[in-house]
Formats: sequence, C-alpha cells, structure tokens
Amino acid sequence: MRVRDLPLSTAVIEHFESRGIDELYPPQVAAVDAGVTEGTRLVAAVPTASGKTFVASLAMLTADGPGLYIVPLRALAREKYETFSELPGVSVGISTGDFDETTDELGNHDVVVATSEKVDSAIRNGADWIADLACVVVDEVHLVGSEGRGPTLEVTLATLQRRAPGVQVVALSATVANPDEIADWLDAALVQSTWRPVDLRTGVYAEGVATFDDDTTLDVAVAGDPADATEATDALVSGAVDGGGQALAFVRSRREAESLAERLAESGLGASPDVASEVRDLDGTETGRRLADCLDDGVAFHHAGLRSSHRIAVERAFRDRRLRAICATPTLAAGVNVPARRVVIRDQQRYTGSGMEWLPTLEVHQMCGRAGRPHLDPYGEAILVGDESSREELWERYVTAAPERVESRLADPNALRTHVLSIVASAFAASRAGILDVLDATFYAHGTPTAELGGVVDTAVADLVEMGMIVDGAELSATELGERVSKQYVTPETGARVVEGVRTAAGMETVTALTALEIVCDTPDMQDTYLGNRERAKMYRFARTHADEFTTGMTETADFEGWLTAVKTARILHEWTEGASAEELVERFRIGPGDLESRIERAAWLLGAADAIADALDVDASLPFRDLRARL
Repeated sequence: MRVRDLPLSTAVIEHFESRGIDELYPPQVAAVDAGVTEGTRLVAAVPTASGKTFVASLAMLTADGPGLYIVPLRALAREKYETFSELPGVSVGISTGDFDETTDELGNHDVVVATSEKVDSAIRNGADWIADLACVVVDEVHLVGSEGRGPTLEVTLATLQRRAPGVQVVALSATVANPDEIADWLDAALVQSTWRPVDLRTGVYAEGVATFDDDTTLDVAVAGDPADATEATDALVSGAVDGGGQALAFVRSRREAESLAERLAESGLGASPDVASEVRDLDGTETGRRLADCLDDGVAFHHAGLRSSHRIAVERAFRDRRLRAICATPTLAAGVNVPARRVVIRDQQRYTGSGMEWLPTLEVHQMCGRAGRPHLDPYGEAILVGDESSREELWERYVTAAPERVESRLADPNALRTHVLSIVASAFAASRAGILDVLDATFYAHGTPTAELGGVVDTAVADLVEMGMIVDGAELSATELGERVSKQYVTPETGARVVEGVRTAAGMETVTALTALEIVCDTPDMQDTYLGNRERAKMYRFARTHADEFTTGMTETADFEGWLTAVKTARILHEWTEGASAEELVERFRIGPGDLESRIERAAWLLGAADAIADALDVDASLPFRDLRARL
C-alpha cells in the first residue's frame, strides 16, 4: 500500500514522500485495513520504529475534527509537537507545563499535544475544546499500569469519552503483554505485530561471548577482565562505534551513568565539540562541565539530574549522529526517539529503598527496542551483560519472557480519592451511583466486580467528607475547599496538609517565607530531595535554629526523616529566591541542576495552589505564597 492510496491531501502526501515515506510498513497497512482512517478505534501493539507515529498521524489527519495526542513525558511531547508541526496546513498546540498555551489558545489548533496530567487538568477546569475532539491518540498506553500516572491516564480516557461522545481513540504501545484486554476495554480493533523495519537480535554476554536469540554468537575482545561488567560494556560500546554505529548503555543510577561515560570518553570513540560547546553555554554547574568534557570525546550521560536543556541537546545530537554513545538510566528508554545500532544493558537490578530488585521485563524490553536505526543500520543488537552465574537467569527473565501484564492501579486509595473528588467537583456525578457510572469506563472497572468497586468508592467518599472536601447530603457536592483542591490539580492529601499548615501559621508569632515554603515542600506532591548522611547534622541544626518559623514541630512528626528532607528543599528554594545562583546551590546541596529546575517549577505550582486554598479558609495567616511564587 502506498501513501498516495490514502485519503490525504496532496500537500500531506508530498510531505511524507519528501521524507522517504511512500510505501506503508505491514503494521501500518493493518491499521488502515482495520479502519484507522475511517474513525475506527484502534489499539496498535507493534515494535518501536515500526511506524506508530504515522498511524497516529493518519488517524488525526482523517478525523472529522481536532485531534489530541497524549504522551507520558514532556520530552516526548516536545518531540511529537515538532513532528506534527511539520505537517502542511496543520496547526499544532502543546501543553506540558513548560510550553503551556492558554486553554482558549489550545482550542484553536487542529492537533494538541499534551501530557495526561495536563489533559486531566483541562477536563477538571471545564476546557471547552475537549468536547470538540474527534480523535484522541494515547502514546505508551501500557503506562496505564504504572503507579504514578496510570490512574490519571485511565480516568482521563474515561472522562474524555463522556465529554466527547463518539471520539475515536487510538492507543499505541511497543511492549504490552495483554493488548487484547486493553482493546476490549476501549472497544477497539487490535493490530498486533512483531514486524520491525530493522531486524533485532537480543542476547546475553558472559565471559567474552554474546549469545543471541537467532542462534548466532559474537566474540567480544575485552581489554581487561572478561568477567568484569564495566570492562565488557566498554568493549561492547566501543565495538559498535568502531563498526560505524552508535550505542546506548543503560546503568542503574545517575552516578553510574556519569562514571561510565567518563570511562568511555577515554576510549577514543570520537568527538562532539559543537555539542560540548552548546552544553557549556547552558550553565556553569559542575554537572554541566562534566557532561561537556565527556562530549568533547563523543560520549554523553543522560539522567533526570540534568537540566532539560542538557537532555534536549544530548538527544538531538544523538539523533543527528553528532554523538557516538550515551550512558543513561532507564528513563531514556521511556518513549524518546534515540535509536542506536547497539543497546547494552549493563545493570539489570536497581536499589529500591529496601534492597536490590530485578528490573521489570517490560522496562528492559523498552530498552532493547531502541536498537536498530531505520535506513541507517543493517540490524539492531540488544545485549544484557552478565556472567556465567547469571547467564541463564538473564536469558529466561528478559530474552525469552513476555513483558508483564498491564493491570490498573486505580484502586490505590490516594489515586481513587483524587479522582473521586475530581468527578464530584467537575459535576460529572452527584451520587455514588453517578461516580460508579463514570468509573465504569475505566480499565479498573473493566476487570473489577461492581460490588468491589462500590466498596472502594464508598471509602474514598468517606475520606473526602472527613477532609472537608465533599458534603454528603441529599446529593454529593464539593465544598469550596474541595473545588479549589481539584481545580488546582493537587491531591486531597496535599490540600489537607496545606489547610493544616495555614491554620497552624495563623496562630504563630513568626511567619516568614520559610514558613510558606515548609508547608508546600512537606506535601505528597513535592518531589523528594536527596538528604545525604554528611549533611543530615547540618540540616538538623538549621531546622532547630528556624523551628519557630515551621508549622511542624521537630518532635511532632511521625516521619522526621521525610520532614527534614522537606526542610532541605524549602531551604534551597528560599536561598534561590534570595538570589543564590544555580551553580552555588547545586554545589552546596549536592543536587543535580535538573533537580533544582524541577523543584523550582513544582514549588511555583504548589505555592499558587496553596494561595488559592488559603483563600477558601476563614483564617488570616499572612503567608507570602503569591509573592514567593513570583520570586521563584
């Protein structure tokens, strides 16, 4: 099937053909045959690089109205925004938090790219453009099963279908064990394929030899000890680069990513002076300097501690083949387009707080799927680094095993309270039966008996009544506090903590900027900041010195360590508002520049939410939420 056979405008057809897309891949043909250009709902479970974005484009370009493309990550949103913006005659908007347009502006576009959280927020706040949608594409739909964003994604899909009846839903995933269940949930046709434009072979390295699932082997010349995982990774990455390819090496932590990149930089893989210069111009932090030094030798590290601009520079340089290798934590595999000839997975376990645990099979398959660049590589290789003792387990756990089943996480009490409040505050329902009716369209309800679902909803309603966010009378209704918590897009638990903090501050003699920052930093919606052993004593002394400015007494908290971490975050943000530089804060508090960037953004959001919540309370605490947000 050719692109010219599709119901697209001449300009769009010429656009695709100018990029070498004139013949459809088999999975794309299957999607067209299933009716994706005719408004049919579709779940496409096909490998990375087999044309899912093209299928999404077909759905949105042929829909009878605006399209929405939902992504899990900002980096992926940015990438898709740029891709769709190149389509002739198509106006594209984006909403991720750092590229936000107003609600009215988003309604003027043919396609909107947004994270699921931003779509959920738009629904809660009554955005008119939601009702006009004709097509909704969900990328990485298997993340319905993730603890963090999974419940938001499935409730968003459920409420979208109520706000835009008859909307075409197209769900995409490269790695999912039960796509038939997801298709059944969405009442969609299923296109499932293992076809890839570049062959992928996956294997396990041990003692100088990599053995692949196509019965081939690769002798690896390791300069040092063949049983040493880092020595082997160095040889595997260098071998791919020497052969004219690019390589991705996945490790368990930020520190490991940086140390491996610095080691590889000594191997003479090449040079990326233009990228290094770009990174040096971004900031003067130690992390930025170390990244630039690695880039001088053609290698980069990539993790969440980097500034977003650092990560963007590395990803673009790799896609443009100006960079030979990246050493990364697993987050790089979560959807961003960075294909390489060889993927090396050195670490298959990570520390989870209580001990080392194996990575999920699905996550490892995501990494493996990055191997093989269409039109550039004759093949792709994914190699797990092990030894004689682990070879067989790695093979059974990751090479031959299917990924884990996707299961709903909506039953989590915190998640359910959040979404029940949203349903009531948004006037989707005014009774328990009405809430059940809305939730009936979720993946959770699809596999849960009604009686069980009713029980967890009753518990959530009771909790929200106790928090003062819902009134249980003749009908269920949100209080002013509940409405503000929902519209500000914070969890009920965060709202309750803010209420407690504001009321406590109203009775305090000393209320300062630190008071306000401690309140918002000590909420579930603020990300944790690492508190090292060497700084714990210093932070304890700081907390004791400023004890009269905090709403929580040092002996009153059930989680002192968590509260002390919140105090550290508050202190960092306070010094930022007082004029401290990013370079100074990163060095003094042992955080990454990306951590500082994300804390500032999150604090600004929470300060705005706290200000709105405080206005709903009949107290005067004189807390400088609004002023601090402006100063941040």
